[in-house]
Amino acid sequence: MSEKISKETVSHVASLAKLELTDEQLPYFTDQLGSIMEIFDSLNEVDTKNVEPTFSVTDQINVMRDDVADNWGQSDALLKNAPDVADNLVRTPTIINESED
Repeated sequence: MSEKISKETVSHVASLAKLELTDEQLPYFTDQLGSIMEIFDSLNEVDTKNVEPTFSVTDQINVMRDDVADNWGQSDALLKNAPDVADNLVRTPTIINESED
C-alpha cells in the first residue's frame, strides 16, 4: 500500500464523488489508488529536458463548421407524436412542485 494515500483520503475522495464505500472495500480501493499514484510518480523520473511539448497529434487546426440554425419544419410531426401539447409546445409532467397549492 502506498504511504502517500491513506484510507481517510480515499474515504474523503469517495464522499466527494458521492460514492459509498464499505469498510471491506476501503482497503482495496486504497491499494488501487496508491498503485495509480505510484505510476504517476514514476513519470517524474523520465528525462524530458530536450523533448518538444506535444499539443496535438494531428495536423488539423481548429476544424470547425459554421454554427447555423436550421428549421427543418418537423415541429408538426413532433407535436402529433406528443401525448400532451399546449401552445405548440410539448407538455411534460411536473417533476418538482414548489407551489404552496
